Amino acid sequence: MKAILRDTFESTWRPQITEASIRNYLDTDIGGRFVERAGADMLVAEIGGEIAGLIHCVDDFVDALHVSSAFQRRGVGRCLMERAEQDMSARGFRQARLETDTFNEQSQNFYKSLGYVEMGRYPDEEWKSGLTTVLFEKRL
Repeated sequence: MKAILRDTFESTWRPQITEASIRNYLDTDIGGRFVERAGADMLVAEIGGEIAGLIHCVDDFVDALHVSSAFQRRGVGRCLMERAEQDMSARGFRQARLETDTFNEQSQNFYKSLGYVEMGRYPDEEWKSGLTTVLFEKRL
């Protein structure tokens, strides 16, 4: 799971954030600490004995969806999202929410293809890199 977070950090986030944010991520092991804290609650997708992707949800919020670059565009993210939405619905939630950033057009298009609708935009405080977060929501 830590390797997947490192892979998506390198391929998606690193090219978009400031050098100070990169250093902070690496020096404080943000991805590794996230897995240690929330890993037991993550749902993983496995292909051929290898973890291909993971999803972590808190109530009706998709906190993290990461698919290894080796397994992207093979339906892994879609399967993880469908399962997460089913679980949310079974727990009585009527909507699913998530965030991505404006630079990540691939993820925005992916979420729109699943029926998510943009609900708002606001400064991304996490990276302190001048990014803009996009909030998406879908009725379940």
